[in-house]
Amino acid sequence: MKSSAPSYSPRCLVIVPVFNERDAVGKLVRRLRRSLPDFCDILVIDDGSTDDTAHQVPPGTAVVALPFNLGIGGAMQTGYRYAALNDYQLAVQVDGDGQHRPTEVCRLIHHLVQNDLDLVVGSRFLTPSRFYHQTVVRKAGAGFLRRVIRLLTGLDMTDPTSGFRAASRRVIEAFAHWYPEDYPEPEVILLLHRMGFAIDEVSVRMRQRRTGQSSIGLISGLFYVAKVTTCLLLDLVRRPWPTGKLNAGAGAIDPNELNHDDRQTTDSPADWRRPAPAGGPAPQSIQA
Repeated sequence: MKSSAPSYSPRCLVIVPVFNERDAVGKLVRRLRRSLPDFCDILVIDDGSTDDTAHQVPPGTAVVALPFNLGIGGAMQTGYRYAALNDYQLAVQVDGDGQHRPTEVCRLIHHLVQNDLDLVVGSRFLTPSRFYHQTVVRKAGAGFLRRVIRLLTGLDMTDPTSGFRAASRRVIEAFAHWYPEDYPEPEVILLLHRMGFAIDEVSVRMRQRRTGQSSIGLISGLFYVAKVTTCLLLDLVRRPWPTGKLNAGAGAIDPNELNHDDRQTTDSPADWRRPAPAGGPAPQSIQA
């Protein structure tokens, strides 16, 4: 059964980045189709998989096949550029390993719209749950990054590494222009906060990974925390979005114009009720 659709109808793109997830991606896409309201489209980003992941995506779903592995940052930026170029007002990241529940997507969208936010992060830990467990290393690393982000931004993000998140049109345009590489989830919280974007969390349920391999192993956990912490400190002095343009087709993007006061004119519910632009869905496979 599909989740009940909200009263507004924003054009929403659900971006599913995958790398060697042949055992999970097909089931995930079918669950998304059953759970999502009609205004949500699905885009799978095959990030240079070495198996037949792309062939496991059910027919009728848009697939961008990257020629080689770019990592989560490059894969997600590809998705955000697609969303920007095709005039989507919202974008939701759903990881391809099956941990993110399709039935929780509408919870993210509702929270983003009802509270006039720019980014909503789905948190596994905002509400204590006995169904989701982390290893000791992962729990310690996430706790450390939570304290670092709170120190640097004042935001108490209980799940800063969560990739389950919804973004407004303004964030789509910013991410399409530039997006951190490697493990960007903690970085974008700091960068968006510096630019005055409104950020919040909402409690969601997630599944334990059952197939594939995590991109962060136990041995690399400490290195990951050290690397992300260093990047966060560097983000305090760098320009969040370099000067430049997305491209003429999607409209010029000036980072200086991405201020908090513009949200009512670019992301208002009235804009989301505009008819979708002419044209059908993307082709089944797009070679990047």
